[in-house]
Amino acid sequence: MTEKLFWDNPYLKECEARVIEIKDKEVKLDRTIFYAFSGGQASDSGSIGGVKVKEAIKKGREIVYILEEEPGFKAGETVKVSIDWNKRYKIMRLHSAAHIVYYFLNKELGIERLIGSNISQEKARLDFEYPESVKKYLEKIEEKANEFISQGYEIKTYADKSDKERRWWECENIKYPCGGTHVKNTKEIGRVKLKRKNIGKGKERVEIFVEGEIKK
Repeated sequence: MTEKLFWDNPYLKECEARVIEIKDKEVKLDRTIFYAFSGGQASDSGSIGGVKVKEAIKKGREIVYILEEEPGFKAGETVKVSIDWNKRYKIMRLHSAAHIVYYFLNKELGIERLIGSNISQEKARLDFEYPESVKKYLEKIEEKANEFISQGYEIKTYADKSDKERRWWECENIKYPCGGTHVKNTKEIGRVKLKRKNIGKGKERVEIFVEGEIKK
């Protein structure tokens, strides 16, 4: 099973890993900092052994990387794994923001279940069923989310006691199952801006943006 270093330290920008298997352009590593699309969170971008990664795929508890070209390295060799840090950090900020916004959506509107979600480098989105437009509620929810974020609360992510592949996200009194990558403190998120989109009768989408560039 691939050791997922991005859970232990999501701030790592590069690491060394041993190549476990190569099949044409497909590569498996013994450990990685390179997140593969899962739970609505976009994959990282970057390279393995100097070769650009085209796609990262989660297969069960393993991660398979599809390279843009056949690599010059071989199974058993040690390679450098590098990620696009600006993309990763923006996603970390947006993913943590999404949990906080969802908490206040639930608190204000009783949204207890999502029908879709996505976190990319540009924005996060939450899709849910609701009988009317939520536009008139967003200003209040945005205000509450930003007030919470400004407090500088610690964010913790950790493995479930019964299964280390099952992960939790926790901040103050908010707790959700989540295997994504996150910032360590709410102040790293910055201010959030919310936008409503209609995606069909009885269905609403809230898009989440984070303002400003925070360097880490």
